[in-house]
Amino acid sequence: MKYVLSAALAVCAAGIALAQPESHGYPIDPVPFTSVSVSDPFWSPRLQASREVTIPLAFSKCEETGRYHNFIRATQPCDTFKVEGFPFDDTDVYKTIEGASYLLQTYPDPALESYIDSVLVLVAAAQEPDGYLNTSYTMNPAHPHRWMGPGRWDAVEVLSHEFYNLGHMVEGAVAHYRATGKRNFLDIAIRYADCVSRAIGDGEGQRALVPGHQIAEMALAKLYLATGDKKYLDQAKFFLDKRGYTSRKDAYSQAHKPVVEQDEAVGHAVRAAYMYAGMADVAALTGDTAYIAAVGRIWDNIVGKKLYITGGIGARHDGESFGDAYELPNLEAYCETCAAIGNVYVNHRLFLLHGDSKYYDVLERTLYNGLISGVSIDGGRFFYPNPLASEGQHQREPWFGCACCPSNICRFIPSLPGYLYAVKGRDVYANLYIGGTAKLNVGGRDVTLSQSGDYAGTGRQTITVDANKAGRFTLKLRIPGWARDIVAPGGLYAFVGNAGGYTVKVNGEEVAGALDKGYLAIDRKWKKGDRVELEFPMEPRFVAARPEVEADRGRLAVQRGPLVYCAEWPDNDFAFGAAVVNPEMPMTTRSSDVLGGVTMIDVPAQLVERRDGRLGLSDVKLAMIPYYAWAHRGKGKMAVWLAAEPSAVALQADPASARSFKIWDGNE
Repeated sequence: MKYVLSAALAVCAAGIALAQPESHGYPIDPVPFTSVSVSDPFWSPRLQASREVTIPLAFSKCEETGRYHNFIRATQPCDTFKVEGFPFDDTDVYKTIEGASYLLQTYPDPALESYIDSVLVLVAAAQEPDGYLNTSYTMNPAHPHRWMGPGRWDAVEVLSHEFYNLGHMVEGAVAHYRATGKRNFLDIAIRYADCVSRAIGDGEGQRALVPGHQIAEMALAKLYLATGDKKYLDQAKFFLDKRGYTSRKDAYSQAHKPVVEQDEAVGHAVRAAYMYAGMADVAALTGDTAYIAAVGRIWDNIVGKKLYITGGIGARHDGESFGDAYELPNLEAYCETCAAIGNVYVNHRLFLLHGDSKYYDVLERTLYNGLISGVSIDGGRFFYPNPLASEGQHQREPWFGCACCPSNICRFIPSLPGYLYAVKGRDVYANLYIGGTAKLNVGGRDVTLSQSGDYAGTGRQTITVDANKAGRFTLKLRIPGWARDIVAPGGLYAFVGNAGGYTVKVNGEEVAGALDKGYLAIDRKWKKGDRVELEFPMEPRFVAARPEVEADRGRLAVQRGPLVYCAEWPDNDFAFGAAVVNPEMPMTTRSSDVLGGVTMIDVPAQLVERRDGRLGLSDVKLAMIPYYAWAHRGKGKMAVWLAAEPSAVALQADPASARSFKIWDGNE
């Protein structure tokens, strides 16, 4: 795509340093995306696809579908113009700019930077004199979008998405400022945030309202960190503290009770995850321990009763919402891509609060499975829901009328470098094993680390000390739960059989020791050239769900390293839904030239067939691919969970006949 936008001139505002607070409040400092570059066999192609396909596609769709034109129309309001689309269409522009801003750190591109500036000319022109910016209202204030109220904020707790638009605007503006040093987007966001803070609150002439769709909470906390202006943090806390006390009191929007009293994940999964992330941010910055306790209870509920093996959350199509405890259907699973992104946000923040690798175990599971499944390998087609089974009714789409998931993918994938490392004092956390180079500040001194290897492919990774002015520090290596015979925290799933084992070597000498919160700590005076070699077990393993998960009774899933696998129709020319796997038979792996060269797994099975009026069994092999790669070769059947006993084959037609699966070996 040529980054040229007609009807707008590129502008470049001078970067002016802002006063910032001394700390983000979290005990652990994430190493920012601006300090990490990625060069990795698994992730580099995805970043390249984001740069070359996904983000250019999103910008072109913003132009093609009238997103940009909405800003132009907002400069000349007309009371006869019919406002259509969605009231959150503006956010597709903001999210795509956010993702493009992250990319500019790794791939400097003057043409892209100039294009963003030209888009921001349109955005700035649409902003009203007092800072209000929501084109679905401003295009025709007399007759705004049907989801808007007659006046500003009148329907913000329901469908207008005015605070949601603010949230994504701020998220994009802060990323753009950090990546480029320019204030042209940040100043727009500040003016809108100021407009909101003047209108919303408990003061005289203000209105006590909360977002219908959360995200402003964590965005305003981020704006406080970027500017040092505490009113934005106060506004974020107001939105959280007032939830459950305004006219909105339903579980769908997590307003059924005050946030500090909540202990179960309910309602719209994306809204919920964004709110929990905002609670963690505000708690870190204000010291509100009640928020931390509430998010902890909710996290326990998710991982123990509502988390898919892919890391997806949100079981129901109805309301795009969480279901009841252990309600995890496969064919009907919703698992929205945006919810997976929200799940990463929450778990990253909980790690920064507590320093426990269990949060990264969930984050990694979501990242490698239920999140990247939402975008095709080539970066140009998308899923909104991410089910765990299909009869052929699902296919990837080049875009959606409601484009929240594609534009969210635009902003998330390029932000990946910000999740690899963290620092606390002289402790350096290595959380994700992804190739590349990172520049860290350890005790006020510079440390440069690089990673190489193929973690997702071979299970081997090397960390090298390229430079160290900090002297002695502790390198804390996350030993993934799956390498320690833990599928996921919470006990919802268990490996069948026992086949753990990992090795860690420093300069060729093996290192052992007890783990602390899932980390192996190596404390030494590091010197340039020191090498840490990690090797994790990559044998494919069967996974069973707790018997309470009705949809998975009598079934097994397959996992290899961090990747969950699935059976798909192009690789199996038989009715694999009628195949029964045997957990006592060894699985084998093989390289392939399909789907970008994925490692495939062959699973011995027996096919249940009717012959001469009787049921019989024949030996077959199920060929399986990584779950993230399904639905690239046309419509057809797919399954993550495989029958492990003949009775489970019948469950497809009669789930009520399910009986407890005897192979479960997790804690009851």
